Amino acid sequence: QVQLVESGGGLVQAGGSLRLSCAASGLTLNNYVMGWFRQAPGKEREFVAAINRGGSNTWYADAVKGRFTVSRDNAKNTVYLQMNSLKPEDTAVYYCAAVSSVSVLRIRGPQNYDYWGQGTQVTVSS
Repeated sequence: QVQLVESGGGLVQAGGSLRLSCAASGLTLNNYVMGWFRQAPGKEREFVAAINRGGSNTWYADAVKGRFTVSRDNAKNTVYLQMNSLKPEDTAVYYCAAVSSVSVLRIRGPQNYDYWGQGTQVTVSS
């Protein structure tokens, strides 16, 4: 069965950095577009970043553009989210998600992804 397992979350001070990893099993990662989403308490799940199958194209939410970088290593079946200059408003549970095919117009919609990880908590203190 397909499993996505996030790791790398934790507590960090504002201005710090974290790198999240998403390890995939049960699927061949290079056949999937991968996305990162986050959900803060009392808020809806929101798009953070996405990367196409080959890693040549990336998309970011305006709130994280210039601070976060999504990348992938298909040989390791792993996707990463490097988060720099973290702010308290970045505090959330972060999820990775996979979809075999999605248009650019729909890439930011969580409802368009087929597989999800369990999430990893990121807490940024001020």
